[in-house]
Amino acid sequence: MKNHKSTIEHRILSVLQEGLPVSQTPYKDMAQQIGMETGELLTVLKDWKKQGKLRRIGAVVNHFKVGLPAGAMVVWQVESERAVEIGQAFADFKEVSHAYERQTSENWPYNLYTMVHGKNAEEVQQVVKHMSQVCGVSNYHILVTEKELKKVPPTYITESDS
Repeated sequence: MKNHKSTIEHRILSVLQEGLPVSQTPYKDMAQQIGMETGELLTVLKDWKKQGKLRRIGAVVNHFKVGLPAGAMVVWQVESERAVEIGQAFADFKEVSHAYERQTSENWPYNLYTMVHGKNAEEVQQVVKHMSQVCGVSNYHILVTEKELKKVPPTYITESDS
């Protein structure tokens, strides 16, 4: 038989893998579903973070549903010593949902990546142009989103694990 702590952790993970509830009180809602106090849930999540069991919790935004159906991944070539500064500047644009750095390769000089959203392709292009001007980065390439793939949270616990 499982000990009490592993049973609670199992229940937390089971609820967490379903994704955050669409609510103004997602942690309270999850805690109620598990049958525990919100503070207790938050303590476990903080402990998992400290222990390295949990890296982050984040919402998956459906940009189509919030009125931003156009999107593009933009790859930028930025001097490595400016990558963090420019990456933060890019991340500060409200139209940017992702900004991160990757290593370059011999045939791929781009080291910063941003996901830019807008109401249409023209708006996305205008945002990218503005980002380029504000940050002084002129070497970039826009990779237009052709198809939105289904986004689902990872599954760690299945029915047979219960």
